[in-house]
Amino acid sequence: MLIRSIVKALVLPPAGLILLAVLGLFLARRWRKTGRAFAALAAAALVVLCLPCAAGWLLGTLETYPALSPDYAAREAGAVVVLAADLEFPGAEYGGPTVGPLTLQRVRYAARLAARTGLPVLASGGAVERGAPPLAVLMRGVLEEEHRIKVRWIEDASRTTHENARNSAALLARHGITKVLLVTHAWHMPRAVAEFEDAGLAVIAAPTAFHEPPRLEAGAFLPSAKALGQSRFALHEWLGLAWRALLP
Repeated sequence: MLIRSIVKALVLPPAGLILLAVLGLFLARRWRKTGRAFAALAAAALVVLCLPCAAGWLLGTLETYPALSPDYAAREAGAVVVLAADLEFPGAEYGGPTVGPLTLQRVRYAARLAARTGLPVLASGGAVERGAPPLAVLMRGVLEEEHRIKVRWIEDASRTTHENARNSAALLARHGITKVLLVTHAWHMPRAVAEFEDAGLAVIAAPTAFHEPPRLEAGAFLPSAKALGQSRFALHEWLGLAWRALLP
């Protein structure tokens, strides 16, 4: 897992593009044109990925599942499954680690769906920081203490979407549940649905936190750190989908 995290960090921007630029500068010592081309490509790609218009377009290519109706209250599924994302560490003002902003967005929407449908909730997510509790435990705390939604099950061993799906499916199978409302970010939903369906569960997609389509205005062409982060999310998902396609 550590090796996988390091490789991912080195491949995705900005580290991947910085490494490409460094490689270009090294190559330029012997092959000037080739090296400069590599460095220029890395710099140009970094600038593009920092543009809100580019980040919005990349996220839009992933947000293919529509939002459920705001008054959705059907109960054809057997449970609401909400996936973890990030951790707020050390979380001193909370007395310890707590859910990060991305996880909180998912938890809030899961609470809304659970309240409307009356379905039991499964929180899925393992530990992502040494010394921190599993995210599923923290999610249960937020759901029960802040939203008054009882969490029936926690799946606290997973560290990837693939493990979220496998572990959750195995847990729910013991209770005869084969169809779920799946809550995660809109840009994460394509990969999440594919993993859960591969694990044997029927899925009703319940995406949250959609992004607006990019607007062709001045601000859309001004680089920002936020846009780079969004581009990174999108590229991470596309790499994950590509990896799934390459698996036998």
